[in-house]
Amino acid sequence: MERFGLVGLPNAGKSSLYNALTGGGALAAPYAFATKDPNIGVAKVPDERLDRLAVMSKSKNIVHAAVQVVDIGGLVEGASKGEGLGNKFLANIREVDAMVFVLRAFTDDDVSGPDDPLEHMRVVEIELALADLETIEKRLRQAERQMKTDKSLAAEVDALGIAYAALSDGTPLYRAGLKADVRELLAPYYLLTNRQVLAVVNVGENELDRIPEVEQTVRDEFTSAGDNVEVIGMCVQLEAESATITDPDERAEMLEGFGLGEGALFRMVRSAYHLLGLRTFLTTGEKESRAWTFTAGSKAPECAGRIHSDIQRGFIRAEVIQWDELLALGGWNKAKEVGKLRIEGKEYEFVDGDVTEFRFNV
Repeated sequence: MERFGLVGLPNAGKSSLYNALTGGGALAAPYAFATKDPNIGVAKVPDERLDRLAVMSKSKNIVHAAVQVVDIGGLVEGASKGEGLGNKFLANIREVDAMVFVLRAFTDDDVSGPDDPLEHMRVVEIELALADLETIEKRLRQAERQMKTDKSLAAEVDALGIAYAALSDGTPLYRAGLKADVRELLAPYYLLTNRQVLAVVNVGENELDRIPEVEQTVRDEFTSAGDNVEVIGMCVQLEAESATITDPDERAEMLEGFGLGEGALFRMVRSAYHLLGLRTFLTTGEKESRAWTFTAGSKAPECAGRIHSDIQRGFIRAEVIQWDELLALGGWNKAKEVGKLRIEGKEYEFVDGDVTEFRFNV
C-alpha cells in the first residue's frame, strides 16, 4: 500500500489532518513535538463511481481503494543538523512514497510558531534539501572514484552532479526540472526531494474566505515544480470535526453550511492518489463492489495480478466496460446482452474507471 507522509513545522495541523483522514487518535496538542514517533493509519480513497456501481449491483459489501498515512513529528530549522527530532524525523520520512506538506496559514495566540505558509514552506524545503545534499555528496565522491575503473557509472555520476548543483543552491529536486531518466537514476537513494508533493494550506475557522487567496499564493511559489506539486487549501479543524460525523447526510449538511461543498479531505486524498500516478479499476457484483489500485500504463495481466497472482499467471482475457456506460445500461448482464463488453488481451492498458471481469485458467 502506498504511503503518504504528513510533513510540516510543529503546530501546523499535521496530527489533526491525520485524525481526519484515518479516524485515528493521534495527539493534537498546541506545543512542539507532541508527535515523537510516527502515527500510521489508513485512509480510504473516496470514489462516487464505486458507490453508484454498488447501488446498481445491490452489493452486500463495498471496498474502497486505500492509502497509508504517516503522521511524522514536526520539522524544525536545523533538523538536517540534528535539531528537534533531527535524524529520527528524516529517517521516518524516507520511508514514504509521497509527501504532504502541511503549511500553517491560521493565526492563534495560543499556538506558538509562524502563521505564514511561505515561511513554513521555506524551512521545510531547506531542511529536506540540506539532508539530500549530504546524501548526494557522499555518493558522488564514491561514484567518481569507482568510475575510474567502471565507465558504466558515467550516467549515474552525471545525474548525481545535476542533483548536487541544484541542492547546493537550496533547490529541492522536484523544483529542479530534472528529466525523467535523471530522477530514475537517483531513485535508489530515496532522496527526500525526489518525490511528489501535495501542499495543504491550513487556514482558521474564521478565515474560510481566504482559502482561494492563500492557495494561490502558495501555488505561485511552486510554479517551477510543474506537475510534481499540487496545492489544496482547507480548514483542517473543520474537516477533522466533520470527519467525526458518521451520518453522510449530516456531514454533508455541516460542510455545506460552511460553504465547503463535499469538503477538502476528499479532494486531498484523490489528488495525493493521482499524484503518484495511481489509478483505479473496478469490479462489481451482488457479493461485492471493489476498487483496485494500479499504476497508470499497466497492462491487463498486471491489473489481474492486483486481485490475485493466479489470475495474472493464467490470464486469458479481460471483459471491460467504462463505469458510466455500465451504469447507463443498468448492469453487467445487460451490457453483455447488447454486446457492449469489450474483449481485451494481454497488451491492453487499463484506463481509470474501467469495470472488468477477468477470464483465466490455472
